[in-house]
Amino acid sequence: MTAPGTRLRALVVDDERPALDELVYLLSQDPRVGEVVTSDSATDGLRILQEAEVDVVFLDVQMPGLTGIELAQVLSRFREPPRIVFVTAHEGHAVEAFDVRAVDYVLKPVRAERLAKAVRRVLGADPAPARDSEVAVERGGVTRFVNRSDITHIEAHGDYARLHTAGDSYLLRVPLSTLEEDWADAGFVRIHRSLLVALAHVREVRMDGGRCTVLVGQPPVELVVSRRHTRELRELLLRNRTGG
Repeated sequence: MTAPGTRLRALVVDDERPALDELVYLLSQDPRVGEVVTSDSATDGLRILQEAEVDVVFLDVQMPGLTGIELAQVLSRFREPPRIVFVTAHEGHAVEAFDVRAVDYVLKPVRAERLAKAVRRVLGADPAPARDSEVAVERGGVTRFVNRSDITHIEAHGDYARLHTAGDSYLLRVPLSTLEEDWADAGFVRIHRSLLVALAHVREVRMDGGRCTVLVGQPPVELVVSRRHTRELRELLLRNRTGG
């Protein structure tokens, strides 16, 4: 954790010079940020990070060669990794970003007030985060952060996925198959070709004439389980409840 009163040392990595210069300018206007180092590639950024101590990396996602996500994965293995803020024009990498413990996910074009919020998040971040994973979702041009543990189930929505919580739903630009793979360790399992369910939110399993459904959330929502997934789901729920 950066000591109180100490200004952040930042590295900005972006292969597009106008975007890099704009971000450096905005950071230079923030009194909480001190030295700002720049790099136009993730590979060069890694070299800088191996030679210098940096508090936070403002990192583009899509770059030639080593991508921003891949660099963040490397940094996560550092003994004391810097905090990561992704700055990108692409919404669809939010899940990957938060899987590598990014502190924030800022969309281009970057606004000064949005960047200031990212800096606040960096200053308040736990250096060894054990907090609930957050998912960045877009609605009406506004980025919101949803706790993954609040998601009860996920529906396929073409090439996107719709995340459901107890009181709302959000469209995420990620295929259901990607979430199935990436979130399996968090207890999300497929119950139908178009549905994932969070085991922790399953309140009841109902069998009626060979047809299986589950109730999730509060107020409860009833979801149909396909025949091919019924047995696997019941076994998973049993292990999940008994710790076996």
